[in-house]
Amino acid sequence: MSRIDMTANQQLPNSHVAPQEACYSVSNNANRALKILLQASQSELPTEFFRYSKDVVFDGRSTTGDSVCFPCPLRQQEACAALKALEGCAVAAIADLQRKKCYRKIIVSLEQVTCFLMSAYITTLDGLDKSNPKIRDRLPDTDLHDAQSILYRRLSAGLYETRNAGVFYHIHGSLDASTTLSMIGLPPFLPGLTDYGQCIKTIESSVKRFSTSELELRNQRFRQAGVAALTQEQYRETPHGRTLNSLPPYTIRSLEESTPPIPFEGQENRAERYQCLRGIRVIELCRVIAGPTIGRSLAAHGASVLKVTSPQIPDVPFFQLDVNFGKHATSLHLKDPADRAIFDALLVTADVIIDGYRPGVIARLGYSPEVLALKAAQRRRGVIYVAEDCFGGSGVPGAEWSGRAGWQQIADCVTGVAWEQGSFMGLNEPVVPPFPMSDYGTGSLGTIIALAGIYRRAIQGGSWICHCSLSQYNLFLLSLGSYPTEVQDELRRLHDPRFFELRHSDSVDEVGKRALHSIRRLHPRLFTDSVMQSTYSAGFDGIVRWPREALDVDGLRIGHVRATRPNGFDNPTWEGWEEDKTLLDA
Repeated sequence: MSRIDMTANQQLPNSHVAPQEACYSVSNNANRALKILLQASQSELPTEFFRYSKDVVFDGRSTTGDSVCFPCPLRQQEACAALKALEGCAVAAIADLQRKKCYRKIIVSLEQVTCFLMSAYITTLDGLDKSNPKIRDRLPDTDLHDAQSILYRRLSAGLYETRNAGVFYHIHGSLDASTTLSMIGLPPFLPGLTDYGQCIKTIESSVKRFSTSELELRNQRFRQAGVAALTQEQYRETPHGRTLNSLPPYTIRSLEESTPPIPFEGQENRAERYQCLRGIRVIELCRVIAGPTIGRSLAAHGASVLKVTSPQIPDVPFFQLDVNFGKHATSLHLKDPADRAIFDALLVTADVIIDGYRPGVIARLGYSPEVLALKAAQRRRGVIYVAEDCFGGSGVPGAEWSGRAGWQQIADCVTGVAWEQGSFMGLNEPVVPPFPMSDYGTGSLGTIIALAGIYRRAIQGGSWICHCSLSQYNLFLLSLGSYPTEVQDELRRLHDPRFFELRHSDSVDEVGKRALHSIRRLHPRLFTDSVMQSTYSAGFDGIVRWPREALDVDGLRIGHVRATRPNGFDNPTWEGWEEDKTLLDA
């Protein structure tokens, strides 16, 4: 597929369209995105990270790599390529603390960035992908409340029109649909309702009984995730939107300054190319995609990442296949005294905590950042606490929605991303974009700040609290502007007509499935072995195929030494972890 040729782009008043080039290049615009990201990050990251940006190369040598691949108006490929580049700058800076090198070339593969953004949809187990009904029999059932497996309940997470024509609200049953369905006056289960269209009609008819303000009140009362679908302009006019727009894409703050610097040890005796986070221990308290993506990326740099989930709390079964690479995964219920004792023992030598729950959930269990910083001070070794959530702004005056529950679709709707997608599709209504791209982008934000915290601890000592959110990723994405008109026109011409038949109420599964079908036709190279890799997973008892890492840094090895596994597969210990270093060379 050739790159998109463009003619003159006319800037409209108040438009967010970037200046046009003679031939649109993702790599050139990834460079522009990196400059914007670096400028936005000045107050938050170690100054040493920035000097490596001159060594970044965006590899768009193949036609596919330098093409806009998604049927979307926003620059997702460029945004994530910039984030991966900054991740590369961070690990280069860490590596230079370990072994000084005059020059470290940082290469970001644009093809693999594209695959990263749709990883959950292209990862397979014995050839079975997310949409194949046979995959259910191959995965441990962590869908404890049938929120994923029963279509009617699955569609309790959806975007529907309200009582006011042209006003839309995204309800979200999270991982237990019963409360949300009851909240809008529907029974938790309707065994006879199995038709996709009828499920949508039934749920939307109930949502249409309410105004947005009434749904907001019910959301608050029942503590559900849900939000009105706002345009960019509407979001910026809210107190929360104004506050978040004043913040950088992430924040890093000191928790305590009493603990000494913790230098990296033993790297001088390692192989010529090595993983720079070897010896770093990470506890991941997360579900679904965004938070676990942080852990997966840290594992690719050599960290020992232990994912801790409760057997009593649901998770999406298939996503574990995608996000659990490189880790160990164990089950502990932190309300059980015996399990708490085990968890406390794990904390003694942990360096990084990743918290992907609603703000305050882990704190109420007794493991707030402040409590963990106190424990770190007592052991004389600082801790890095990475908090990832939906709305952002935790602890910031004016961020009135910071404590709300939310997911990728909620962030896409509240910040204006869904309205941008719908408008691109020729609709006067919002549509949630294909694939959980803001999840993966947020995972990249979290990876960068985790690396920054680790770096600061090595240089300055202390403990650090790092915040990122789905909404902050979306604001960075929106700051890059939409594609020029001619690019959008060409995307509409190239992609399958069936994709553009989608409406606001179509599920994320349907949107993703149609987009993927179109991308497979247009960009078959993205699905070849040059971009994907395979290995046997004992945990899933089959061959898993997943995207290769998008980043290459001189002197470093980046990739996983453990196959993916289900939640709860491993014992809760730091000892005796297996390694398969051949995966790094596959």
